Parts: sequence; C-alpha cells; structure tokens
Amino acid sequence: MPDYRATETDLLNRGFNALADATRRDIIARLSEGEASVTDLAAGYDMALPSLLQHVRVLEAAGLISTMKTGRVRTCRLETLRLAELDRWITHYHSVWQRRLDRLGDLLNNKGDTQ
Repeated sequence: MPDYRATETDLLNRGFNALADATRRDIIARLSEGEASVTDLAAGYDMALPSLLQHVRVLEAAGLISTMKTGRVRTCRLETLRLAELDRWITHYHSVWQRRLDRLGDLLNNKGDTQ
C-alpha cells in the first residue's frame, strides 16, 4: 500500500523549499499577474538565463508553476491549486496555534483574577 502521507509531506517540503528563496517568491509574484516567458522573467534580474532557469525548474518541480514550450519560447504559468494547498496547511496550523494561545491567554487572565 502506498504511503500517501509521505507524498503529501514531500510536496509540502518541495513547495516551502521553493518559496524559501526571495527570487522564486518574486517570480511567483510576477506570474500572479499573468503568464510570462522565461526571457521576460529574466529581464528583471541581474543573473544569467541559466541561473533563472534553475529557479524556474525548482518552482516547476514543486508544482508551483508549469511551463510550456512553443518553438523557442518557454512560457511560465502559476499553478494556483498548489499555492492553495500550501495556504491550507499554513491556515490550519495558524488556527491551531491561535486557539492554543487564546486558551493560554484565558488561563493567565483567570489566574490574575484569583489574586
């Protein structure tokens, strides 16, 4: 039986690893405005095209973007479903910790009332 949990964890790890880099977060932000060719993306950075392509490959491996090659032009597109999955994970743990902190606050407030 396959371990679906490991696959989910691997996808989360790749997604958060990809987003850990400022250049890749910037690429995501730029693609949120619409599709762009790798050449257009590269124009905004002081790096060689192969270096930018490495960032694109990391984002693509994480499922955060997809690319399509037409002739000599490689176009990048944001994959919003993968971003939504990462957001759901963050939101879940944010709410878990918010409830814990609220309970701690209540406990501390009630402790002060008894003195």
